[in-house]
Amino acid sequence: MDFLNFIDFKITDVLDIVLVAILLYYIYKLVRGSVAINIFLGIVIVWAFWKLTELLGMEMISSMVGAFMQVGLIALIIVFQQEIRKFLLMIGSTNFANKRNFIKHFKFLKHEGLTTATDVDAILEACKNMSASKTGALMVFAKSNSLEFVKNTGDQMNIEVTRPIVESIFYKNSPLHDGAAIIEGNFITATRAILPVTNERKIPLRFGLRHRAAVGISEKTDAVALVVSEETGGISYVRNGEFVSFNDLDELSAMIKEDLI
Repeated sequence: MDFLNFIDFKITDVLDIVLVAILLYYIYKLVRGSVAINIFLGIVIVWAFWKLTELLGMEMISSMVGAFMQVGLIALIIVFQQEIRKFLLMIGSTNFANKRNFIKHFKFLKHEGLTTATDVDAILEACKNMSASKTGALMVFAKSNSLEFVKNTGDQMNIEVTRPIVESIFYKNSPLHDGAAIIEGNFITATRAILPVTNERKIPLRFGLRHRAAVGISEKTDAVALVVSEETGGISYVRNGEFVSFNDLDELSAMIKEDLI
């Protein structure tokens, strides 16, 4: 039967399915944790419904849904412009050519229980102490996108992450406390880095320049950021241009480790 022709797989069909799966995985990673994830899931459902109506020969509904998908393409580009920018940055990132980072792109093939090399618990312990003393801090965790354009604005470092090191960098009288610390793997690779500041007007007024800078870098790249407020001592986690809520540091630790895989 012609209806069952799709069962006859060729090697190119298998390759096609694998490439589509990888593409969908990276799209999911880009929109995960943001409002855009609901839009993405909606698109997938509409697309699946469209293909099902085509397969069943329901020409009228198929043409209507197909027209909607084609006309809605421009609207989708507008809605997902931030995510599209991140995707293109990921594809063109200079880090992609690096062997260590290239392998990191395929970590989803490994067991989900594996954790990142970054000593997240040590960083959060430092954040807890800085929060108690109301010491302002801003840390950016690099993922797949290159952060050379912000690292070049600060002081190049190569210091292994430990709690005392993090606290000493952001100590109020330290010459390195101003600006952001860039963390790649388990090393602080730059301090006093100047980050792009977001123009988003919906950010509450209680958040200062550090918070706006954290939002800015997470809008332009796939990096995530931790902020300790100098005014309130509050700890904020920023991902995909949005503040992510958490109940305690244990939940935040698990969240960061998952995001850095």
